[in-house]
Amino acid sequence: MLNISNIEVVYNDVILVLKGLSMDVEEGKIVALLGSNGAGKTTTLKAVSGLLRPDDGEITDGEIRFNGERIDKADASEIVKSGIFQVMEGRRVFKDLTVEENLIAGAYTRPGNSIPTSIERVYTYFPRLKDRRSQLAGYMSGGEQQMLAIGRAVMAAPKLILMDEPSLGLAPLLVKEIFNIITTLNREEGTTIMLVEQNASMALSAAHYGYIMENGRVVLDGESSELKENDDVREFYLGAVGKKSFRDVKHYRRRKRWLS
Repeated sequence: MLNISNIEVVYNDVILVLKGLSMDVEEGKIVALLGSNGAGKTTTLKAVSGLLRPDDGEITDGEIRFNGERIDKADASEIVKSGIFQVMEGRRVFKDLTVEENLIAGAYTRPGNSIPTSIERVYTYFPRLKDRRSQLAGYMSGGEQQMLAIGRAVMAAPKLILMDEPSLGLAPLLVKEIFNIITTLNREEGTTIMLVEQNASMALSAAHYGYIMENGRVVLDGESSELKENDDVREFYLGAVGKKSFRDVKHYRRRKRWLS
């Protein structure tokens, strides 16, 4: 469905962030993109959705194809119409609009007669939003705003949703609820999801496949079940650290050479 082939991304004409990045997202799958801060995960999503330009970013090499069509030179509006919708980090809801007005805004590329049915479908997934349909989004909790941001994405009837840090700033119970909704959308709607997430354990539990990025490159990828059992992934991203000898600690950086 989505093919990213050897792309390079530069900001402000001088800062090279993605360095020959390649990855594939299969239709109907949840793919997790993991890595430390500054690894290039958010830049990858923006490269796909066409949102690099507001940040003075540009794809200078390689190509991105969606369902066989090249999109790396397309405008963000064209990419949305092709079936890709990005849920930005930090929710980014329209705070001065009501919940329902936010949802309607998400459907601006769709026929008007489909909006009522889509709204009711969103309320099925997010009953809390239905209770607050007339409330201004700015007065909702962080968890409710995240639900609204995802619901707004559903309104666009996308083939692929790009999610950037959906658990950011949320309490553990809300994180679990958000991820349950993500897996339900994937299972019931058949929506493909590309997920950037710092909570590696939760992301790998929800995803079918995962990529690990460091310094603008993919350093490891595989089925989520395999990554969860990988000793390096367990130590560096899942916090599964057992007893260590002085020798183990001394050679920590050397053993992490696959990330450099």
